[in-house]
Amino acid sequence: MISRRRFTQAFAAGLAATSLAACSSPAGTTQPGTKQPGADLRAGSGEHTSLGTIKHADAGAVTMAYAEFGPANGKPVLLLHGWPYDPYSYADVAPLLAAQGFRVIVPFLRGFGPTVFKSASTIRNGQQTAIARDVVALMDTLKISKAILGGYDWGSRTAAVIAALWPERCQAVVPVSGYIVANLKANLQPLPPAAELGWWYQYYFATERGRAGYAANRHDFNKLIWKTASPTWNFDDATYDRSAAAFGNPDHVAIVVHNYRWRLSLAPGEPQYEAYEQKLAAGATIGVPAITLSSDFDGAAKDGKAYRAKFTGKYEHRILDGIGHNVPQEAPRPFAQAIVDAAKL
Repeated sequence: MISRRRFTQAFAAGLAATSLAACSSPAGTTQPGTKQPGADLRAGSGEHTSLGTIKHADAGAVTMAYAEFGPANGKPVLLLHGWPYDPYSYADVAPLLAAQGFRVIVPFLRGFGPTVFKSASTIRNGQQTAIARDVVALMDTLKISKAILGGYDWGSRTAAVIAALWPERCQAVVPVSGYIVANLKANLQPLPPAAELGWWYQYYFATERGRAGYAANRHDFNKLIWKTASPTWNFDDATYDRSAAAFGNPDHVAIVVHNYRWRLSLAPGEPQYEAYEQKLAAGATIGVPAITLSSDFDGAAKDGKAYRAKFTGKYEHRILDGIGHNVPQEAPRPFAQAIVDAAKL
């Protein structure tokens, strides 16, 4: 999921539900609290229940499964999901964008759904640049030289990593919660006790008991995370179960556990990604056009000020009050509009 500080700020604040409103500010500014009349901030079970035919393509270490919407000659958009979610987060967003002529690609990240590793000997690595390289490799296979990237949670981090390391592949970026690129040194710093409590599953995954517990109870475990991270989202069982099927991937537990252990320096990354990680650790910024989104999940970081300096190109920040962590599925129209607007920056 998201960075420790973002999650725990929201947890400590009680994730209070506020009035449903969206904020749109002029390019280059941050102006929280402005209502957007007529914005659809529906938090329910959604309108669409199918991703259509799932396709498969070479993506480096994995054969990546993905859904595709819209015309093949449309402007490419890649939408990236988080944990514990899957491409169904974009079941309503993708058709909205396709209707406006975009070619929308929604992949299953490594460890989710039908995406599989090509070799049994490949390390089941969940570090941020390994996931980002998968996405770039998918773009290569699909002959997409440049795309608009959007995401939340792991997907937001992945989009930001690509925009920072390979800006030539990114026309614009829409990352929920802003700049959440992992910094291993910073992640070693302790937080106040109340904040650490909100990151409980990180420490659970750090133990072999946690690995075994997640493997045995991933359906109920992840449903608890959905409810905790999006307390006002009234999703039904069918909506959750469609996504929960992706957690049955044979490498899911290994990828999730490695992701969190790596972020605490409890598990090593791989040498081929070290140069990328060093560049990110040195404070890489994002110069491509960007619209960042925040929600109630971001707590005190909702105003976007903490990461404003990380975005050095054309920029807007929008706030979605009353929305939880899974922004595209909870508020599909504002998310889709941010993609449309980012394409024009």
